[in-house]
Amino acid sequence: MSDLSTAPTLDSLRVWLVDCVAGHLGLDAATIATDLPLTSYGLDSVYALSIAAELEDHLDVSLDPTLIWDHPTIDALSTALVAELRSA
Repeated sequence: MSDLSTAPTLDSLRVWLVDCVAGHLGLDAATIATDLPLTSYGLDSVYALSIAAELEDHLDVSLDPTLIWDHPTIDALSTALVAELRSA
């Protein structure tokens, strides 16, 4: 995704991630706090890899599979993704 005009915003990524995590865990998106570690919701490595793969598809980029572990909250992950997309 090289065109910054079509790059997702911090807010749009945060919303997408909340919906994705909630869907994987069978929770209502309104119950997902973006500042809590995803592991607090029981997110394990299988879910993390699945979410990373969905992120790659959603953003049309290749991501390091450890990205979710390096940035364990939705807020931190969204911020890191926006920075990575802007530098690409």
